Amino acid sequence: MTKLYSDAASALADVLRDDMLIAAGGFGLSGLPERLLDAIRDSGVKGLTFASNNAGIDNEGIGKLLRTRQVKKMISSYVGENKEFERQYLAGELAVEFCPQGTLAERLRAGGAGIPGFYTRTGVGTEVAQGKEHKDFPDRDGIMQTYILEHGIFADLAIVKAWKADETGNLVFRKTARNFNLPAATCGKICVAEVEEVVPAGALDPDQIHLAGVFVNRIVMGAPYDKKIEFRTVRERGAA
Repeated sequence: MTKLYSDAASALADVLRDDMLIAAGGFGLSGLPERLLDAIRDSGVKGLTFASNNAGIDNEGIGKLLRTRQVKKMISSYVGENKEFERQYLAGELAVEFCPQGTLAERLRAGGAGIPGFYTRTGVGTEVAQGKEHKDFPDRDGIMQTYILEHGIFADLAIVKAWKADETGNLVFRKTARNFNLPAATCGKICVAEVEEVVPAGALDPDQIHLAGVFVNRIVMGAPYDKKIEFRTVRERGAA
């Protein structure tokens, strides 16, 4: 049975429903599953919870779904550069679970590994620790330290973007676009990947594969893409 679908809408058609928890790859505008996010927006599903490093920017990434009011909660570590996100949060229209960046990555990875929870010192003594179980453990020097319990993320759906895929779903990410795509891909009951290029099975060097095809259920060819830039910064031209 082929994993390759003709477009993002068909790949998600029998998967999407209201009130889903979706794990999404990407960091800023790098490695965003753009085509899949557009398809989710166009489907009209609502009440969604997204576990993602950030919510893109206004009208890009998950920011598009914030504009259409399809997101009820974000589990994120960075929420800057998105005025609609800020407006909805301050107005009490959007629930936000702030999560330190490393902790979020580990929660996604833990979910993919079937680990329901883990202890970490990150966030102890801050608002991040409020309402969470605290437990003392000795560190490597035998000194007792306080840790908090964080839960693994088990998503209904994972959407990611990769550089290359073979027909069996093995993925290769390109440079910083690997970011949260890899741990997000593993924690979903269903993983859909959009890619820039699909090659025949066996064409990828096994040592260069970043994510095994066993984690990937469906593939969508998303190219071509525009190279988008969050901030364009240039130097003032010096005197000749």
